[in-house]
Amino acid sequence: MATTTIKSTYSLDVESVRTLEALASRWRVSKSEVLRRAIRAVAAEEADTVGGPLDALQRLQASVRDEGVDLDRWAEDVRSERRATRAGDPRA
Repeated sequence: MATTTIKSTYSLDVESVRTLEALASRWRVSKSEVLRRAIRAVAAEEADTVGGPLDALQRLQASVRDEGVDLDRWAEDVRSERRATRAGDPRA
């Protein structure tokens, strides 16, 4: 079965090209195959380390707590600002 490919042009620094060529030679594959493997490996690694939106929210909340932010006070401040904006308060 044929694989659809898309030709693309990218600019790489000399060291990256040398590394790419060395890997292609060592693995006995094309430079394109080295790039495909590298992209897949990084994507898989990212998927393992980065959770979904809920994980991001939990990490944000934990970091805020670690900084000693009073979340209840912050929430009250936000509510007050919203009420002032709705009431047409010029200070808002």
